Amino acid sequence: MYIEEVKPEMKLPETVRIFDTTLRDGEQTPGVALTVDEKICIARKLDSLGVDTIEAGFPAASPGEMDSVRRIVDLDLDANTCGLARVLREDIDAVIDCGADYIHTFIGTSPLHRKYKLKMSPEEIIDRAVFGVEYAVEHGLSVEFSAEDATRTEFDYLVEVYRAAEDAGADMINVPDTVGVMIPRAMNHLIRGLRDEIKTQISVHCHNDFGLAVANSLAAVEAGASQVHATINGLGERAGNAALEEVVMALITRYDLPITIKTTELVNISEFVSKITGVRMPPNKAIVGENAFAHEAGIHVHGVLEKAETYEPITPEMVGHKRRIVLGKHTGANALRSKLQEYGIDMNEDQFCTLYEQVKRLGDKGKRITDADLRAMAVTILGKATREIVKLEGIAVMTGESVMPTATVKLRIGDEIKTTSMTGVGPVDAAINAIQSLVSETADIELDEYNIEAITGGTNALAEVFVVMSDAEGNKATGRSTREDIVMASVEAVLDAINKILSLK
Repeated sequence: MYIEEVKPEMKLPETVRIFDTTLRDGEQTPGVALTVDEKICIARKLDSLGVDTIEAGFPAASPGEMDSVRRIVDLDLDANTCGLARVLREDIDAVIDCGADYIHTFIGTSPLHRKYKLKMSPEEIIDRAVFGVEYAVEHGLSVEFSAEDATRTEFDYLVEVYRAAEDAGADMINVPDTVGVMIPRAMNHLIRGLRDEIKTQISVHCHNDFGLAVANSLAAVEAGASQVHATINGLGERAGNAALEEVVMALITRYDLPITIKTTELVNISEFVSKITGVRMPPNKAIVGENAFAHEAGIHVHGVLEKAETYEPITPEMVGHKRRIVLGKHTGANALRSKLQEYGIDMNEDQFCTLYEQVKRLGDKGKRITDADLRAMAVTILGKATREIVKLEGIAVMTGESVMPTATVKLRIGDEIKTTSMTGVGPVDAAINAIQSLVSETADIELDEYNIEAITGGTNALAEVFVVMSDAEGNKATGRSTREDIVMASVEAVLDAINKILSLK
């Protein structure tokens, strides 16, 4: 609603081209070094995704970099294959030698770059820029020209540089926010000003030092920029670049621009690049993060189950994601019922309440309850003995390196309270020995089989214990329990089996 009200104030282009620089700027992420084969795999995925241009690398940087760019060019992808080059003959020749059809050439223009990095006058920089663009054009390349650190360059001088590059034949003018210092309103103002001064299409390359790369890119598009540089997962120098998945989904769904990206592939390529680079995405990463479509709070889950749009701005399927109902201390009854229905598990109200209370209790302890955890807990409750003839009233366990494992157990058997202490080879064995000792006066019940499994990884994983017990008359029963404490899970499983056997008598 509000977006539509402000759209008339924007100078939106008819469409926006996506220039992906994952293989160049993204590889400059500290700690990331891609092999040629890895770059080729990513390039193929980027092409399938539908990006317009792939910046394959900086050929003059090393023989290996030149080889990777050349091999990506040889793939004959639908996307333009671009090589980066300074406005130097040898750099441009390296791109030409790779067979690329597109070059991204640059030179610094800000006072800082002029004085400290390049040690060149403003006039010398313009001469170098013109040479580089003209030389690339003469060799048949499509040319994109960047004034490095444009957002800290005096506006009049920036216009002068861009006009010179435009006159030299540049096909695209790129505006880099090299150290991410812009804010959206200032970026919009800058691009509007440049649109009034130059005729060539404008592109933007935003860094994320203040977390504004995507916002600044969108602000530039609102002012008429027709191309955005981006990387998968926002990889790049320092805090990274504008995240491609965020830019694309905003352009499509917030601005209604016809971007040629297969959005259903976004999660797939995000996960692939994350694995290849070793840079893990935070779970709350927009669009592609593990929690991007995860819901725990009861109010939210109820709304999503009734109408997904209540708490989801886009469908997870649109980006190749899946909706997850997460169980924890904020879980509501609706979420839990939905999960049980998903698993095909039917419970009566008492069983459901028991499960619900267990989920809440684990959530309060900081336990994240997985789907596997929930299924195990539900199965345990469904299989629990209906009559509780023997009930645990208390247990204390002592164990250690130089201490004989000892368990003191208090049971209510019928109307009588009984207590005993027993030792064992470990705390579980001691606890089971104590229980069998107390119950032996009522029935001679033996443990035939004991199995334990950690449902999920981690030291706080739930333990699922399954036992088979029998009595002297040949009656057999199984017991099961799922708890975060192995000893308690074992005790509950054993008591469950004992109660089932006693119920038969």
